[in-house]
Amino acid sequence: MRPMHWQRPSVMPTPVGERSVYNSIQGTLTGKTATKVFLENQGIEYELEVSFNTASALPELGSKVRLYTYLHHREEVMKLFGFLEEAERRLFLDLLKVEGIGPRQAMRILSGTTVGAFLRILESEDVKALTRIPGLGMKTAQKVLLSLKGKISLEEEALPREERDLQVALVEMGFEPSKASDALRRALKECREEGLSGEPLEREAFRRAIVLMSGTNG
Repeated sequence: MRPMHWQRPSVMPTPVGERSVYNSIQGTLTGKTATKVFLENQGIEYELEVSFNTASALPELGSKVRLYTYLHHREEVMKLFGFLEEAERRLFLDLLKVEGIGPRQAMRILSGTTVGAFLRILESEDVKALTRIPGLGMKTAQKVLLSLKGKISLEEEALPREERDLQVALVEMGFEPSKASDALRRALKECREEGLSGEPLEREAFRRAIVLMSGTNG
């Protein structure tokens, strides 16, 4: 087995099939609204458009934050979009593949639901439920269902970034994927309730998940 030590990779992979100048930005949170955040990195302040879910989940100003990014470049217009979770960015990119949906509408859709809820609606093929999401009328909802049904994995896409990365590390150590996922959910919940966040949260959750699956104390 590999050593029981968790370190987040310094560079995360860009989604397959997508090209990007950079994959993520890490910096100090200097400002935020319901739809925008501002991150300062090495003297440069970046403005990123975000969903309501990402904005509301961010910590207080002055905190270190890492956001996955998507650079939208059309003629003379360049906009940077940010996502707290990679799963949200992947769904955003999938929505852009649907005819008639642009970045602004895709972000509005993400603000009106969660990744998990959206994918469950796709799996159930409930077009009426889709139309209840802001930004989706009946015609567009039908296009979304036709374009994305069966092409997105709920289990893979809905997992939070840190849980997915930690689960991969545990599976590589020899633990079963389902047991690793269950143990991580429990460990992450406990750690968050204790006020942990960021890398300390991940390290402690990783340790506790191993303890839970090993059936030991300490």
